[in-house]
This record gives sequence, structure tokens and C-alpha cells, in this order.
Amino acid sequence: MAGLSLSLISCFKDVDFGQAKDIELTPDLDVDLLFYQLNENDFLDSETNAYSPVIRDTVRLEFLDDDYIQDGLMYAEFHFRHENSFPNEIKSKIRFLNNNGREQFSVNYTIPAGATDSIAVMDTIHVMEGSNIVKVRRSIQMLVELEMIDGGKDIEGKLDFSSKGLFKFEF
Repeated sequence: MAGLSLSLISCFKDVDFGQAKDIELTPDLDVDLLFYQLNENDFLDSETNAYSPVIRDTVRLEFLDDDYIQDGLMYAEFHFRHENSFPNEIKSKIRFLNNNGREQFSVNYTIPAGATDSIAVMDTIHVMEGSNIVKVRRSIQMLVELEMIDGGKDIEGKLDFSSKGLFKFEF
């Protein structure tokens, strides 16, 4: 038993508890944001069956609606990936909105046209840090808008989308 006591004492002998206030925690959070797969039927109005070139979807980013996370968020990296087999370019606009629906920032790009035997892939990374991190802190919704260029009722193909966020904190 004396050996155990000696061991415990020796573990703490060089610890300066006065430095406890200087300890910084820097955890990372890797989050899946939104996934979907669209086909030609998604570009047709469900009531009229008419072609509609624009599709929108909104997801609420609940994990950002927390004071603890809001205060500690220092860095955000968004990764968006599209795989397109439609023979048309598609404009992608991803907007981050606050509680009142006001845009805080957006990520815009064009997804190249693809084919069933040659899928076009678009990978985009968007980093927010420094003074821009406040825009992420104010965001609670992610609105994804897609616009098919030169499409029509007889289009064929599919579009896969995946998105992730890497968030770094300092507490």
C-alpha cells in the first residue's frame, strides 16, 4: 500500500493548480448537414406535371442554436459534393440564413453537365474563420437552391448531394 501512496504523490508533485485558468479546450465537431438524391421526376411539379427548373430545400442547423457552441465557435469548414449524371449544368446556391430568414453568407457554384456513363463531380470547400465566423454563429438554416440550365420535361439523370461541416471550438 505504501507503494501506491508514493505513486499517487509522485504523479501530482509537478502540477501547478494555479495554471488551471490557462487550460484551453479545442474540440472539433464533424457534422453531416444534408444528403439527397434527385432524379428527373423531382423537376416536375407534382400537381401539374410541368417542368420546373428550380428546386429548393431548407434544413435547420439545430446544433448551432446553443449559447455554449455560439461562444466557442472559432472555425467552420463546409464541404459540399455533387455528382451529376444529368446532361445539363446545374447552378447551386447554398445560403445560410439567420432566424429571421436573412442571408448571412452563401456558397455559389455551377455543377458541370454529366452523363449516365460519365458522372460529373463537383467538390467545394468553403472556410469561415476570423471575423467571418460571426456569420456562421448567426446562421440557423441552410437553404439549398438548384437551377437546371437548358432543361426540359424530357430530361434524364440523377443528382446526388452530400454536405458536411467541420466546426472547431475554443473554450
